[in-house]
Amino acid sequence: MAAPIKFGVGHSVRRKEDDALIRGKGRYTDDYAPQAALRALVLRSPHAHAKYSIDVSRARTLPGVALILTAEDVADLGNLPCLFNLEVNPFTGPPYPILAKEEVRHVGDAIAFVVAETIEKARDAIEAIEVNWTPLPAVTGVANAVKKDAVQVWPQHPGNVLFDVSIGDKKATEAAFAEAHAVAEISIVNPRVVANFLETRAAVCEYDPKRDHLTLTVGSQGSHRLRDILCQNVLKIPADKMRVICPDVGGGFGTKLFPYREYALMAVAARKLRKTIKWTADRSEHFVGDAQGRDNVTTARMALAEDGRFLGMDVDLMGDMGAYLSTFGPYIPHGGAGMLPGLYDLQAFHCRVRTVFTHSVPVDAYRGAGRPEAAYVVERLVDAAARKLGMTPDAIRRKNFIPPRALPYKTATGKVYDSGDFAAHLKRAMEIANWKDFPKRARAAGKQGLVRGIGLASYVEVCGTMGEETANVRLDPNGDVTILIGTQSSGQGHQTAYAQLVAEQFGLPPERVHIHQGDTDEIATGLGTGGSASIPSGGVSVERATRELGKKLTEIAAEALEASSRDLEISDGVVRIAGTDRSISFADIARRPGVDPSKLKASATFASADGTFPNGTHLAEVEIDPGTGFVRIVNYVIVDDFGETLNPLLLAGQVHGGAMQGIGQALMERVVYGPTDGQLVTGTFMDYALPRAADGPSFVFETHNVPCKTNPLGVKGAGEAGAIGSCPAVVNAIIDGLWREYKIDHIDMPATPERIWIAISEHQRRHSL
Repeated sequence: MAAPIKFGVGHSVRRKEDDALIRGKGRYTDDYAPQAALRALVLRSPHAHAKYSIDVSRARTLPGVALILTAEDVADLGNLPCLFNLEVNPFTGPPYPILAKEEVRHVGDAIAFVVAETIEKARDAIEAIEVNWTPLPAVTGVANAVKKDAVQVWPQHPGNVLFDVSIGDKKATEAAFAEAHAVAEISIVNPRVVANFLETRAAVCEYDPKRDHLTLTVGSQGSHRLRDILCQNVLKIPADKMRVICPDVGGGFGTKLFPYREYALMAVAARKLRKTIKWTADRSEHFVGDAQGRDNVTTARMALAEDGRFLGMDVDLMGDMGAYLSTFGPYIPHGGAGMLPGLYDLQAFHCRVRTVFTHSVPVDAYRGAGRPEAAYVVERLVDAAARKLGMTPDAIRRKNFIPPRALPYKTATGKVYDSGDFAAHLKRAMEIANWKDFPKRARAAGKQGLVRGIGLASYVEVCGTMGEETANVRLDPNGDVTILIGTQSSGQGHQTAYAQLVAEQFGLPPERVHIHQGDTDEIATGLGTGGSASIPSGGVSVERATRELGKKLTEIAAEALEASSRDLEISDGVVRIAGTDRSISFADIARRPGVDPSKLKASATFASADGTFPNGTHLAEVEIDPGTGFVRIVNYVIVDDFGETLNPLLLAGQVHGGAMQGIGQALMERVVYGPTDGQLVTGTFMDYALPRAADGPSFVFETHNVPCKTNPLGVKGAGEAGAIGSCPAVVNAIIDGLWREYKIDHIDMPATPERIWIAISEHQRRHSL
């Protein structure tokens, strides 16, 4: 089969989906507006912790109000489930009801669902609902929640701890510390963040009374999982009684993967009223109604030999769960802890993991889902170890990297790294950044009253472990190819990437390859998109199904051309006898009389049990104004190992976007709750800062790929990597400058101008006494 040069694997094909989007022809959930749809709103708690009673009688009589649901009305529904548990000593989580009954546990907790003819009438009804509140003490922040006298979020979980477990070998780690020449230690906060995708969550629920059937149109990261949880766990109806359709999705970052209360409430309302219900969250609701991310407090220590070798690592990690357990909430800190050894040859490792309840919005996966948190810990600790021993950050990394000859390498937490050359991408990043001349640049900045810092982060993550993904590829009557697959694009470029895999074998241009996702009636199975799994798993399925379809088409063509299939090749959507002008087009094959329809389609399933391990080095150079604390990123280099590159243009976009999210967290993003009243202080963009284009650098991005040995395409997932290496690189650069100039060796994210200015001012005050 002759591969095309223009559209195949490895080429920077422009995103085929962008033309419609930039012309305003995208179809997002809120664009779907059936004329007869009723509008819905949620009444949410203004308190972080309170008892309440509710009276909706007057609100129900208002003109245009169709339905008001309270906890009593949905008492027969199941709770939102947590899909993770420990294999040893499994926990029993608290209930996560569709509407909170009698007691609320975070600002934004849902207590009523209003359906009316218009959004204005729904708001009138919300205001007419009478709620008597009895505020109760609240606790926010894990450090406060684990104190002996802390307010209890759930009485069945004393000390506010869901579980307290150990990972690794505690005895071996203690022995390593006993032999240590020196010990480096850090205590750091990974702040809570809000996903803030462009498109807020929205849904439209339609009911067909003749079939007793629901259709939910929703912006999600996976239609099948959402349907199955809602039907099986919450609504308690057969899965074939609901169809879930995902149109265009404007960003997800993990947060749109989960089932939410509104979807179940809409289903109940649609069935009761036998009408279509529409709900769209505003931005303020996103801040209090959607799962949030990160929020770890960690103490980490590294046992060091005199020559800089790492002897052992000990970590104490607390992850904030919020008030309820979101779908994968407890897994995020527990699973992320498995990546704490990083790229280093660490034989002794131990981590204590505690998951803690607080009176706050539930926490779950956010771009990277525990792996960015792990990389931030180990890369901050490695820099602290370098300072402890008077080594350079690059030298201590090279000293402890797992060498290529040791691969495959099983880490102390059981992960098996199959491929990579970690010192090589570190070296290349330093070359591009002109590391050796940094002292000159630092001196030049100093003459202008500025402080320069340079920082490294060499990361590794695991991804592509979502499970089985099936692709169905078929030949259409006009000779085009259609792919049906259960992944879900939310901006990644699946339409283009999958088309390239088809082009690699069939030579079809992208416009002749059609991707169908996000419809549970049309597509039998699917895991959705998360954990950078779409190409490592879905891509393999597409490639294999396309290859199988090619074999079938060759068999049909051989009969039509009266030739041996061994003499045939496929290119440009045509099967021809190699070296001749005799051929048959895909369209003619599809229309060939008597052709068996099963020969015009193929299916393949793939699951990556071991996952893939993308890795790389981020290098940031910053300039700090000590008079204001303002940080400017003056250079940013990324050298990544993604195994194989499917589309360099799409890859660069993913890396740039992820890195900007990490930069945002490093410099400005932070959710703040009142420590005693649990009020969300940063509940709008007036108080919660997001990075703008001007806050980012001009990225220099390269790959230093080593093909993955456990993935048939050789690829390693790339969707989250940018968010993993960026936080530690930026913060290490800031601390590098502060340490050389002021001997300040710690600052927490976000490293805002205020925090940096205070740190410098306190240093100057102490040294002026």
